[in-house]
Amino acid sequence: MARAPILQETEETPEADRLDGFPHPRATDKMFGHEVAETAFAEALQSGRMHHGWLINGREGIGKATLAYRMARFALSEPSERSQGLRPLDIPLKSIAARQVLALSHPGLLVIRRPWDQKLKRFLTVISVDEVRRIKSFLAHSTGTNAWRVIIVDQADELNISAANALLKSLEEPPPRTLFLLVTSEPGRLLTTIRSRCRRLDLEGLSEPDIREAVAQAVAAGGGDPIDDKSWPMLIEGAQGSVRRLLALSRSEGLGVHAKLKGVVASLPRLDWTLVHGLADEVTGTGSEQRFEQLMDLLSDTISRLVRIRAVGAGESESRILAERLIPAHGLASWAELWETVQSKRAETSALNLDRKTLILETFARMQAASRG
Repeated sequence: MARAPILQETEETPEADRLDGFPHPRATDKMFGHEVAETAFAEALQSGRMHHGWLINGREGIGKATLAYRMARFALSEPSERSQGLRPLDIPLKSIAARQVLALSHPGLLVIRRPWDQKLKRFLTVISVDEVRRIKSFLAHSTGTNAWRVIIVDQADELNISAANALLKSLEEPPPRTLFLLVTSEPGRLLTTIRSRCRRLDLEGLSEPDIREAVAQAVAAGGGDPIDDKSWPMLIEGAQGSVRRLLALSRSEGLGVHAKLKGVVASLPRLDWTLVHGLADEVTGTGSEQRFEQLMDLLSDTISRLVRIRAVGAGESESRILAERLIPAHGLASWAELWETVQSKRAETSALNLDRKTLILETFARMQAASRG
């Protein structure tokens, strides 16, 4: 008697650059904002004067990865498919190139990013040299005479030093018709020699109309309910032009974390440490990785926004009053240094798997000390 086939469950591999509950950036149908960057890339490709390296820089969640995949689709598509839509990099979504890029199955595309450790059920904290070494074998395969090969590195600031040096070797002597698209939120962490070999595209946060449309598209694609109108003012304030940030905040716990953080910062230079400990506990428990990242993003944004407002003397009334109260005129340098320290300690905590609650408590203690002048 024949045996019945063994049924095996297939588990979808998580992706580090995908927000839970929403499609991956490469699945985005329409792009909002960044048309100048799209135009620059399209003109370079069609003029025949294409730079081999592009550094796509900007804050997290404003569409950098979406743009990188659109650039890849455009370069890998047939010339006849280009410039058929309203945007510079639009190509038919039913084209072979578009469908293959979406499935990560295009032979001319390689994506380098932090891998998922199936055994430990977590992402590695850095992009290792083994990941970057895949570029060598990828480039060894022959392509058609006029075919492009595209390598997306997302995020490039997550490369460890060995991986960065290995990438540099590929950037220094790239084969013809090879494109490197490096996505980064912290270009200062990249090797100077890597930055110098790339054409830089600095992206700004989305305007309120663009972010509303981009969020509506993402929510519809994720099958969620539209965002309540009453929530939009606080969401726009917390998002700071980032679609990803707004989507994360739109969940009930996200708005709660934001509201609690605002209250704690408003109480400076005094702090209710019971509230601070409660907030830290809320975002550092089991399964709360995204809430922790969200709080640290909000903390970093709060510090940078207060410094910017105090430096230029402009901003909405509530934030301007808070900045003037917390940052004396002679204290701008200290607060700017505070922002750098928070970024450094956050990266160290992630790389060494240090205690996240300790990082949060130390950050608030540093903010308290800075606000006392």
